[in-house]
Amino acid sequence: MGKVIIFPETTKMPITLIGHRAGFCYGADVSNDEVNYQRGINCIKSMHGRTLEFPDVHMGLMRYSAKVIREWYTHVGGSPTRLQASTRYIEYDDFNYITPHTVEKDPIALQVFKQTINTIRDSVKLLEKSCHIPREDASMLLPFCMETVEIDKRNARNLIDMSRNRECSRAYWEYRELFFDVKEALASYSDEWRTLIDLTFHPKCVELRYCPEEKCCGRYPKKEDLYVIGVDLAHGADD
Repeated sequence: MGKVIIFPETTKMPITLIGHRAGFCYGADVSNDEVNYQRGINCIKSMHGRTLEFPDVHMGLMRYSAKVIREWYTHVGGSPTRLQASTRYIEYDDFNYITPHTVEKDPIALQVFKQTINTIRDSVKLLEKSCHIPREDASMLLPFCMETVEIDKRNARNLIDMSRNRECSRAYWEYRELFFDVKEALASYSDEWRTLIDLTFHPKCVELRYCPEEKCCGRYPKKEDLYVIGVDLAHGADD
């Protein structure tokens, strides 16, 4: 299981900050944080997305696969930035790795998986220690399932946008687990983050009230099916 660490540079009161920044531009009195908080709530409910770019999140992601982290950091927008554990300088002759749940359930598949990983471990070690192949070249054998570490910085708007696709039941399973861990870590960081998450983090079908995916999980009807059953999209389907 992975681990998300929220660093103290993360905005502690994101909703209050949103209200402060919006109020400043409105020419309002921003000296009262209770008023700023309510203004921030109004901005969020009114979907004033630009204000969501002010709260920052600094976090460390640990014990996730290199595969899912590659997907994570390609979700650009809102000036995210990151650093990831190097495969050029770090010694990986005994790396930890992530085993997919489907493999864990099948004894034969699990045995094949473990044997393959052990072969890769031994081969990386042999190339570097015995053949004196540079670490940056020996590491080319490393699989996507190896654990990695990333330092990540992005803002609330980027994470909300990420939630639209990555909380979808069709998203990659480890990404869904990673995103759940991020939500839990942020919700534990402050009450305002918990409220912000409750208000804004959800898959796109919850926002649209229909499923735009070609293959639907059934949580909401597909868009074309709504016309068949006569649902008014302006008012949304029932939850």
